[in-house]
Amino acid sequence: MANKSDFFANNMSDSKDFINSNVSFENILKDILDKNEAFKSLVSNVLDFPNPLTVASPLGSRPAIAAAISKSSPVVLITPSGRDASDAVSSIRDWYDGDPQDIAELEAWETLPHERLSPRADTVASRMSVFRRLKHPQSGKNRMFSPIRVLVMPVRSIIQPVVENISDVEPLVFECGKEVPIDSAVKRLVENSYNRVELVMNRGEFAVRGGIIDVFSPTMNHPVRIEFFGDEIDTIKQFHASDQRTYGENINSIWATACRELQLTKDIQNRAKSLIGKIQNADEMLESISNAIPVEGMESLLPALVDKMEPVENLLPKNSIILISDPEKCRRAAQDLSRTANEFLAASWHVAASGRGAGAPITFDQASFLDFDETLASLENKNHQVINLTSFGSDKSQATVGLKESDENKIVKNSRLELSIKSPQEFRGDNEKISSGISGLIANGFKVYIIASAYGTLSRLSRAIQSTGIFDFVPIQSQIVDGFIDEQSKIAILTERDLTGKTSSASALKTPRRRRKSIDLLDLKPGDFVVHDQHGIGKFIGMRQRNIKTSSGEATREYLEIEYAPSKRNAPADKLFIPTDQLDLVSKYIGAEIPKLNKLGGSDWAATKAKARKHVQEVAEDLIKLYSARASTKGFAFSSDTPWQKELEDAFPYQETPDQLTTIDEVKQDMQKPIPMDRLICGDVGFGKTEIAVRAAFKAVQDGKQVVVLAPTTLLVQQHYETFTNRFSGFPVTVAAMSRFQSAKEIDATMQGIESGQVDVVVGTHKLLNPNIKFKDLGLVIIDEEQRFGVEHKETLKALRTNVDVLSLSATPIPRTLEMAVTGIREMSTLATPPEDRLPVLTYVGAYEDAQVAACVKRELLRGGQVFYVHNRVEDISKIASNIQKLVPDARVAIAHGKMGEKQLDTIIRDFWHRDIDVLVCTTIIETGLDISNANTLIVDHADRFGLSQLHQLRGRVGRGRERAYAYFLYDPTKPMTQQAHDRLATIAQYTALGSGFDVAMKDLELRGTGNLLGDAQSGHIEGVGFDLYVRMVSEAVEKYKEPDHKESISVSIDLPIEASIPVSYIDSDKLRLEAYRKLAEAQNDEDLKEIFNELSDRYGNPPKSLQTLFDVARLRFKAKQMGINQISMQGKTVRVIGVDPAQSVWMRLSRIYRGAQFKPVTHTMIFPSPFASVLGDSSSMSEKEIVEWAKQLLEDIDW
Repeated sequence: MANKSDFFANNMSDSKDFINSNVSFENILKDILDKNEAFKSLVSNVLDFPNPLTVASPLGSRPAIAAAISKSSPVVLITPSGRDASDAVSSIRDWYDGDPQDIAELEAWETLPHERLSPRADTVASRMSVFRRLKHPQSGKNRMFSPIRVLVMPVRSIIQPVVENISDVEPLVFECGKEVPIDSAVKRLVENSYNRVELVMNRGEFAVRGGIIDVFSPTMNHPVRIEFFGDEIDTIKQFHASDQRTYGENINSIWATACRELQLTKDIQNRAKSLIGKIQNADEMLESISNAIPVEGMESLLPALVDKMEPVENLLPKNSIILISDPEKCRRAAQDLSRTANEFLAASWHVAASGRGAGAPITFDQASFLDFDETLASLENKNHQVINLTSFGSDKSQATVGLKESDENKIVKNSRLELSIKSPQEFRGDNEKISSGISGLIANGFKVYIIASAYGTLSRLSRAIQSTGIFDFVPIQSQIVDGFIDEQSKIAILTERDLTGKTSSASALKTPRRRRKSIDLLDLKPGDFVVHDQHGIGKFIGMRQRNIKTSSGEATREYLEIEYAPSKRNAPADKLFIPTDQLDLVSKYIGAEIPKLNKLGGSDWAATKAKARKHVQEVAEDLIKLYSARASTKGFAFSSDTPWQKELEDAFPYQETPDQLTTIDEVKQDMQKPIPMDRLICGDVGFGKTEIAVRAAFKAVQDGKQVVVLAPTTLLVQQHYETFTNRFSGFPVTVAAMSRFQSAKEIDATMQGIESGQVDVVVGTHKLLNPNIKFKDLGLVIIDEEQRFGVEHKETLKALRTNVDVLSLSATPIPRTLEMAVTGIREMSTLATPPEDRLPVLTYVGAYEDAQVAACVKRELLRGGQVFYVHNRVEDISKIASNIQKLVPDARVAIAHGKMGEKQLDTIIRDFWHRDIDVLVCTTIIETGLDISNANTLIVDHADRFGLSQLHQLRGRVGRGRERAYAYFLYDPTKPMTQQAHDRLATIAQYTALGSGFDVAMKDLELRGTGNLLGDAQSGHIEGVGFDLYVRMVSEAVEKYKEPDHKESISVSIDLPIEASIPVSYIDSDKLRLEAYRKLAEAQNDEDLKEIFNELSDRYGNPPKSLQTLFDVARLRFKAKQMGINQISMQGKTVRVIGVDPAQSVWMRLSRIYRGAQFKPVTHTMIFPSPFASVLGDSSSMSEKEIVEWAKQLLEDIDW
């Protein structure tokens, strides 16, 4: 261990020197065409071969074949699965020497034709773009709808019929300088199935505010804001959905492609209306469609709503060459799809995602999958050359090189062609095999190309091969997925997948590092309970507008109406109208029970608040002691990044999110300081927390320090052990694990290694907190899901915090976490943006049905995936597994639960990892951290028995790969459900967006209360004052301990006869207007106001005069707050200023300037004659700006 940092320091060689970025695949393909006669014959004379033709060619060579043929004819490549199609597209683009835009993929729906679930909006938009390009290609600068040279599609796409004339649907074009009436644009967006909302957050949504349209086209990474000048488009800018702010340069034009394949035209709306009551249990869906509202699963009604559907083959270019990759696999996939779709046709109409019952399946089947063989026959009849690409060779005596040289190029009778190309041997990461395999190829005269998509991966592969003494190869960074060996041209293409069995993805373009701002908790609906700092708990009734007299007549003021308990028995409830400029005093009440309303002016609220404040001070004192000790302790300052660190990070097989990049920087900066780090990383399930831990650990090891990774469960330990081992492979880092899965002998060896320094990183459960374990030089502790550790373990962890760097990871933003974040005692990073290719999980909530479960499992197995089936009772889990086996006899079913022996559980989990098990029937043992990207269907029975955050965590186990994931939360329809259980299931169905962990956690607080999260001692106080106010009280108490001179913030009320409000005509949504008022009320300085002004201008257009006056009043409030003034109000013909006792000299000066002024020391009130009181409503009265200026001058005189 002592030499570890020296080793890193002495081995910093960068592999950049020998990575070749200038090698052209065009030249490699030219070599193959020059030297491989059969390949050349196929490409040059493709139309002269028998139809159909069978070509023996390995998987890796097919993208090269497609690229070569496309020079003379358009090509359609059909693959067995969507994953194969995506791999083929990325490979073809590197073999193809033209514009990559010429290569397109016709993606398949993620849902089945009759299923009450819609395909993803971006999938549909991509398909619509392809349909448009096939029928109406456009040449020119804009390549979005240019002609397609190679079209790749899974077999599912070719056998699924589409709406007739779908390729004639024009995308809506927004172009700067062009005239588009706003009403017309809105109508087209609705027809294209965009969903109209108040705030655009997701693809397929749009919002209209005056002369501004926000729209999120499914084909774009960010939504755009389109500003109109009359009917002319003035500007188009992208904006971040997270904070609604525009960024970057003006865009010239965008295409808003349709989000659904069912156009909501007037004809479709009328037909939907006529079908209401005629299709059982479809009325709600038909009602929405008839009102032009896109609804989940409306595609299932396509056969009833459109006149005719047609096969995709009708849209293909007339002279295109059809390549079928592995025809037998395609045929089997098509048959399985048809069978599963038919099963789903009945099952999906029994249980729908919305939880509604259904019944009668649709009897018309023009949307059903077509027969694959009939489709191929039809293609041949339409004079398409069909070529079957198969991996199976043939009898050499039967083979032909292609055309007979004699007989003037007449085609040969033999319909089979051998290309003398084979797949590389499977190396599976075996270094000896790789070394002998590559040296054998070189010895036989082959030119060897080593391919990987990520630079770091290619660098490591190259260095590993060179370390065996092999240097005669060419490393190329490329997206090609599978390689091949061409015996004729002596070319060997070996990809990362060929060598290691894995595939990484290349870095995409770096997006701006931008973080979501703090989430506003004031999402109020009438009937919600609220907490007012001074008056206590009340009920929000709504926004109310009142007219007041101003200098220019009458003005409208907006207030929050809050209801309180009646002050006398049998009296009506008291009402309080809160001015919108005091919204910072109001927060939503978050607690489990329905709270008791306080009385206005009563003593009960003051007593509750005082008790909570006393407790809060104790909490704050404990926290400050701990963190003061940490701040005053000298820690280890880690070195800055090395080339090894860069290499490890470059080898990350995914694209980092902006939040990940920012968080990684923050962690490194903390580690490089001489104070022990204590940072919490809070991010939703699957948002990349582990990768940050990996990089931090690697940084620590390079400086000769040891790292501890603590996890709450044995499964999570095993998961982390595998992750860290895989990421550190190829580097001199020793990783060990300590949990129930390791034998006593293994644990002893690990403990010795920890003490001697041989073990660099140890992953384990709380066993690692054993005082008998002695570290040689511990530098970093990483704690995953800290809230799951017991009190005793937390005390040990507290002690660790004062002298080593600590990095905590949490997937649940629990209140304690939020409290720490708000108080600013503990550094915190939030991962709010999902990974680029992560998709929201399609979530079903409904009654249990055997048919539904069988169909769901079969659908997942059909695409080569795996299923988690969660049943949380060990007593009858075997019975459940037997039922699954009976429902799906072909499935390999296994059981896993916490009461099993360690060895047995370890074996089962490993088998599931290695895809030897299809369905894992298990308890919530899988809840935390288990990461199996191939498992993309989750079924939870008796879901009503689970907690909300548990359901969210379980859902996080799926959807971690490239495939669309499904989560089915099922309940027993024969048993009554509690209101809380119903609310939990409704919430989990509602919050399906990526990163919704925060919303789930806050809702969980409402449903369950805070006791089980924060401890019962704190729970009572939080329930008394509400979570939000409690957190603010802790924050203030901590601030007081940190800065004893810190003054408590005061609230300032300003009531002057001026029009200072946000007009409904400017922001017509109550929710968004409330949000704007809240931001203004919470602004702390001029900089905040400037930011808010720019944001409102950006989102809603130029602020009107009354809103600008509101900003002037806010600046006046800042000045008053600094002076300790809490009220400036007009009463009768005077202006009262409350809260300041002026010095005698100041008062003498004031009484001279403002004749008739009075001062009342008992109430700290100064009374000034109003210069605008006598002429209110008079045309000659002071303007609103003059009134504000007068008040501002008054404050300056008081502060003299």
